[in-house]
Amino acid sequence: MVLPLLKLGTLALKTLSKPLASRIKQQAAFHPKFRQFIVNIAQANHRITTRTQRRIYGHATDVEIRPLNEEKAVQAAVDLIGEVFVFTVAGAAVIFEVQRSAKSEARKEEKRKQELEAMKQRDEDLAREVELLKHKLQEIEQLAKGRGLGGIFQLKHSAAEEGKAAKS
Repeated sequence: MVLPLLKLGTLALKTLSKPLASRIKQQAAFHPKFRQFIVNIAQANHRITTRTQRRIYGHATDVEIRPLNEEKAVQAAVDLIGEVFVFTVAGAAVIFEVQRSAKSEARKEEKRKQELEAMKQRDEDLAREVELLKHKLQEIEQLAKGRGLGGIFQLKHSAAEEGKAAKS
């Protein structure tokens, strides 16, 4: 019952993170200090992306890269922030799920070890009991050899008489 609810909660968290990321993007564009910060991030991201694309396509990389205008930079930065937020939430959910699964597996493994240990203990107990019964059988055989064949019949006869006496 808990597992489906956890998975449903994780899915709901991922789904709710998208509108929350959108709200963060809206707010980020209006605060002046934060706006300047994200414009700088967007410009740096633009330079890195452009250089990487030029290298991949075999174009000259020493060409001056024109900066984005402020509105495009803000839009690129808030999109990046939104994607990072959604990715972070999804990553945290995956990490949580993996840790929960690992704990569950550890509990199962511990239970298996305990069951195995109990079976080994029971096996050892049964082996000791078998050895004890073998030892008692050897003692009885030695007594029977000492008394001879008549001793065995007498032993059975006395055991039968004791059983009749107990019933009476």
